[in-house]
Amino acid sequence: MQRFNIVVARPDGGVEVYPMKEWLRQHPQHIPPGLDPTSSTSHRLRNALKKRGWQVQDSPTEVRLILPGASGETAVDDVLGDPGEAITANEEAASFALEAQLRDFIVENLSRIPIDGRRLDLFSDSSGQSGVEYVTPIGRIDILAVDAEGSLLIFELKLERGPDRALGQLARYMGWVRAHLAQGRPVSGVIVASSIDERLRYAASVIPNVILLEYEIDFRVSQVAPIGADRDDVSAPVEGN
Repeated sequence: MQRFNIVVARPDGGVEVYPMKEWLRQHPQHIPPGLDPTSSTSHRLRNALKKRGWQVQDSPTEVRLILPGASGETAVDDVLGDPGEAITANEEAASFALEAQLRDFIVENLSRIPIDGRRLDLFSDSSGQSGVEYVTPIGRIDILAVDAEGSLLIFELKLERGPDRALGQLARYMGWVRAHLAQGRPVSGVIVASSIDERLRYAASVIPNVILLEYEIDFRVSQVAPIGADRDDVSAPVEGN
């Protein structure tokens, strides 16, 4: 079932989200003529608001109606994400688990990750806080690394939910690290995603010191011999990407 929400973009870049009918009852000046928020269907209200210039974003689970004159659809996407990319709770849990595995893999293999020939190590600040899930006032950095010259690298891991939007988050982290940790040292950002699309490549091309990495998952299946079986009868591992 779809949820119908009113989205109001604030001047500070944030957004406020309200159930459509409840918001219309509290703001009667926005009710389309001839309709009533209580008795009219959500679809009729949606269509009428769209005709009056409201931006509408549809997905199987949500309809967003963006108040005309707000800071725009792009600002709303930056905060809430694209509604078309909504996922189920089970998919989200699986995504978080895979992201944690990807993070752990990168941490364990930092010295072997090919970034301009630089050897990387995990960052640790003066208080002893590790660069894994590094806590800042503006959020948690997935991985904060340092190279042999002392330059700092911020890793932002994205799986399947619009990796292009990771660029804005990465830029914020880069700004914070430059202001509070770098002490004049270079700061780079690294986005790691399963697929780097053209939109992200164009966006990254105008932001200095951003590196894009794609990861691949390699599955291996090996037969396990039953107890008492001749180990010579067990087939060799099968590998695949």
